[in-house]
Formats: sequence, structure tokens, C-alpha cells
Amino acid sequence: MKDKLVRIGVFYDGNFFLHISNYYNYEHPKQRRLSIAGLHEFIMHSVAEQEGQSIKHCRIVGAHYFRGRLSAHEANQRGEMLYWDRLFDDILMSAGVATHYLPLRNINGRREERGIDVWLALEAYEMATQNQLDVVALIASDGDYTMLVRKLHALGVRVLLLSWDFDFYADNGKQMITRTSQDLLEEVTYPLAMYDIIEAGLQNNNPLIHNIFVASDSKRKITSATEDTPEGSETSVILSLKNGFGFIKYPPNNLFFHHSSLVNADFNDLSEGDMVAFHIGTNDEGEEIAVDVYALN
Repeated sequence: MKDKLVRIGVFYDGNFFLHISNYYNYEHPKQRRLSIAGLHEFIMHSVAEQEGQSIKHCRIVGAHYFRGRLSAHEANQRGEMLYWDRLFDDILMSAGVATHYLPLRNINGRREERGIDVWLALEAYEMATQNQLDVVALIASDGDYTMLVRKLHALGVRVLLLSWDFDFYADNGKQMITRTSQDLLEEVTYPLAMYDIIEAGLQNNNPLIHNIFVASDSKRKITSATEDTPEGSETSVILSLKNGFGFIKYPPNNLFFHHSSLVNADFNDLSEGDMVAFHIGTNDEGEEIAVDVYALN
């Protein structure tokens, strides 16, 4: 039926989406985060193409974001993390995305997600069984979602998978690899290799692809952190910045820091010579690095 509405449900594995957005913001030449609204527009156009329908008959009727996160108390202790969490909640809310959070668990001294993939699968399957969806758009990479896809297919629901496969070398020489489960790719109805699609779209100046990224003027400027820097922190200047990594002057050796260690600033708003406050920690190899990094005006 050519004029029948194709109802789309979008389901985000939030930790995976954040990883991809960080990659484009810090490692990729685009230097922009992913836009929720732009991604939804892309999904509707993709479903229209795959289903042989007009774009006006392909509508997102529900979008859901799942992620584990710190408690308000823990986030408040990490400088402006609580602000950034609330800011992203506002972005999701404005795009009509329902949020689903579970507390991060302390597993052998590390904060880890538990149960998020199960919750996502249950919500998607429940909406499908209630005959509310024709297509599920899945932003995920884990092979654990393969059984969900099989169950959705049994109900006659098609699955569009937005997958990313790429790798790069960090400044410390470590290769960072992102791969989507082959089992998941083979099971879904419509697999989309997003890395290749985005690269081709950027090269061809495709406006639909450019809209997947946030506009350049949407970044928040660095705010002064002089009064909020943690007790016992060190202060020094940034010597170099590149692809989400930086080095801070700290004789006799310079200290490496990663963009995820920044508390009150966006990495792309930093400049060489900026003053920062930080604590000294260690990486997986036992080497000293800078953590809890505050930009100082």
C-alpha cells in the first residue's frame, strides 16, 4: 500500500551513540558532534528509500535513548558533569526522545552499565507487539541485539541498523577500533554502513549528511573555573592539542590528558598556552597522566 504510513521507532544504545559522537567531535576532521534532529531526518529518508515510500509517509512515532549514568551526587562532585547531563537531556527532550537511565554499577572498582541492552530490547519488542511500529531504527553495535532483531522479524517488523566501523591511532600509539557485530549486520533487514555513507556525503556536499552534525555555533564557551577547581590540584599550561589529546607542561615530563578528562570545557574550545588545573593519575600502563582537568580563564 503505497500511501500507508510507515511508523518508525528509533532506539539508541546511549553509550555507543556517545562514543560515535565523541569520535566525530574529537578525532574526525569534521570536529562536530552528531545532531539528534539531523540523524532523525536521515533515518526517515533512509526508511523511505528502503521501503519504496514517499518521505511524507515515513514518520518517527517514538524515539528512546538508553544509558547508564552516575547519580546526581557523583556527577555534582565531578565539576560541571551534572550541567552537561542536563544539557543533553534538554537536547533529547526537544527532539522528542524519551530517556531511560539506569545507575552505573561499581564492578571491581570500575563504573559499568548493567541491564541497559535488555531494557532497550524489552521496550522495542513491547512496542512492536502492540502493533505500533513498522520499522525499528537501531543505533547500536552489540551482537546481543541479534535475538531482538529475530523476534522483531517474526512480528513482521523490519530493522534498520545504523552501524559504524572505523579505527584510528591515538597520540600514545594505541590503535582504537570500533566494529559492529557481524552477526547483527547479517540479521537486520536494512544495514547502513554509516561511516562510509557519511564520508561519501561529506565529499559530495550532501546537505542531508551535513545536517547529521550540529552547527558550528552551538558549542558552549569555556567558563571560568578558578573558584571551582578541586583542592590539591596542580596548575600549568597546555603545550599541544591534537585529535582529542593534549599535553600539559609538567617538568621533568609533560603530562598527557584525554578529552574525556575535561571537567568544565569542550576540548575544541581549548588553545595551546591555556592555563589548566588538574590532578595526577595513572593510565592502564601505570604511566602518570593528567585527570580532572579544569580550564582556567
